[in-house]
Amino acid sequence: MKLNNIIDRIKLPFRKEKELFSSLYEILGFYPRNIEYYKMALMHKSIRKRNDKGKPLNNERLEFLGDAILDAAVGYIVYQHYEGKREGFLTNTRSKLVSRETLGKLASEMHLTNLLLSAGHSTSHNSYVEGNAFEALVGAIYLDRGYEACLWFFEKQVLGKYIDIDKVAFKEVNFKSKLLEWSQKNRVRLEYKLTKQKKDENGSPVFTYMVLIEGVSGESGSGYSKKEAQQKASKDTLQRLKREPQFVDAVFAAKTARTQMEEEPAMAVPSTEQEQNFIIEQDTTPANDAETKVDEKQNNVSTIDFTDKEFDLSDISHKEKSREEIIAEAEAAAFSED
Repeated sequence: MKLNNIIDRIKLPFRKEKELFSSLYEILGFYPRNIEYYKMALMHKSIRKRNDKGKPLNNERLEFLGDAILDAAVGYIVYQHYEGKREGFLTNTRSKLVSRETLGKLASEMHLTNLLLSAGHSTSHNSYVEGNAFEALVGAIYLDRGYEACLWFFEKQVLGKYIDIDKVAFKEVNFKSKLLEWSQKNRVRLEYKLTKQKKDENGSPVFTYMVLIEGVSGESGSGYSKKEAQQKASKDTLQRLKREPQFVDAVFAAKTARTQMEEEPAMAVPSTEQEQNFIIEQDTTPANDAETKVDEKQNNVSTIDFTDKEFDLSDISHKEKSREEIIAEAEAAAFSED
């Protein structure tokens, strides 16, 4: 009985290891040489596991390594695939392919998330955790089989099965629109400030814009057009909003300070009394005084300028004309040269 128990104990870890080998083969397209690298890549920091020396065991270091390798490998693939394309296009395409959102979806589609060890269910539908695990996996491949294996994995296993590189490259992601939507939803002020404008070695104009949210400096972006520069600045600012709580706090602190200033009460309160200028005052002045006032008013008429034809009122008179005068004026108007 004791011998059987020992055999069962040996079989259990061997069975689990065999299942892991099989699952990794489906993802990688080859069998791991050193399974320990891949076990580490699948170990999320939330499990708080430590080695004999007390150092934490998780996939963060492999994630760092995989991030650098992935940038190089995908950069090379994009460079080879789009011959003659400019640097801006190549950089933008690579950024889309290695974005946290893309890598998170890849990890989910390839069922890498099912192998990830964590302390709870927080990794479910979490693109950052899943994306980090994908990068850690690339780091494990590099340590296990080298750079060429990483290049082959992404080109054959990823682009060949899960991603259409052309659709990704020409898909326009409007980061400026996303940032504007966020700012409107949170009622914060957003502006783009042109901080630099120069020409490159070929004479092409290069623009640099900075995002300002409630006056707080966000990220800057440069490009061969204002739109491209603002898109880059918007993308990096969105990523900063997600990753830096201090930045978000600074933005809303500035918003609070602004709204408080706008809501401060004015020192002088407007009067509620209305001027009764629609009431016609009755003239109770004696006749002699009334004539004097008429003379004063007539003297003041001289201050009105009648030289502007648009406001020429000289043809308007309160004096009644005789029939003969009216006919004479009509004939003169009819036969005048004007």
